[in-house]
Amino acid sequence: MNKIIKIAFSIVILLTVESCSKVPLSGRRQINLLPESEISNMATSEYRTFLSSNKVVAISGNKDAEMVQRVGAKIATAVTKFMTEHGQKAALKNYKWEFNLVQNNEVNAWCMPGGKVVFYTGILPFTQDENGIATVMGHEVAHAIAKHGNERMSQGLLTQLGGVALTVALSEKSNETRSIFNTAYNLGAQYGAILPFSRIHELEADKMGLHFMAMAGYDPNNAVAFWERMKQSGGQKPPTFMSTHPSDDQRIAQIKANLPEALKNYKKPN
Repeated sequence: MNKIIKIAFSIVILLTVESCSKVPLSGRRQINLLPESEISNMATSEYRTFLSSNKVVAISGNKDAEMVQRVGAKIATAVTKFMTEHGQKAALKNYKWEFNLVQNNEVNAWCMPGGKVVFYTGILPFTQDENGIATVMGHEVAHAIAKHGNERMSQGLLTQLGGVALTVALSEKSNETRSIFNTAYNLGAQYGAILPFSRIHELEADKMGLHFMAMAGYDPNNAVAFWERMKQSGGQKPPTFMSTHPSDDQRIAQIKANLPEALKNYKKPN
């Protein structure tokens, strides 16, 4: 091992140690190399571009858009309260929550870093009511709170760059960083949504989402009904090992297993 390789290896190890953190609620350790402020700025720019080129449903006079906004605000408030009570309020300093309903038949919803949320009208027949919206909203918000985007981008940086090149990308905010962001958050015409997260991230977001919807006053038992409806929607799906998403049966089983703990945070509204 020559001197340059040793230096590069040492830098990677140092960055890994200094950037190691724990995901709220789940306690899983992760590596986030990029400043959240930088990712949030890029996310906001991408979010604005997406909204400008898609049909956003006006909130005024539209009960569905109002519902998405209302549920989002309640969950954001609950999350802020939770993070504050657990001494993690500083982790939300770059969050400026936005919740928009977009006219699109695709069954999807997503949340970018900094709390930029989009629901597609195509998912509304499956959510059906506020409880269904809260199930999806809690899940998507969890992706942002768990900083899954930063983790995915960090993994991309470590894979594509090495040692000294990595420190340059981080310190100079070079084109490599932007390229990794575009790879992690591809809102192009082919997908029209954020690329899928890993199975680990999805199941983690499911678990955290149950807690968040419960904290916001929504019964997490309703999450099972939502995913049962998704399962019954039909269409042949790939086996779990071939997909970045867990199978419906695996997801539902994990949600049921996590319900008792999540219900401790649920207080039925008066």
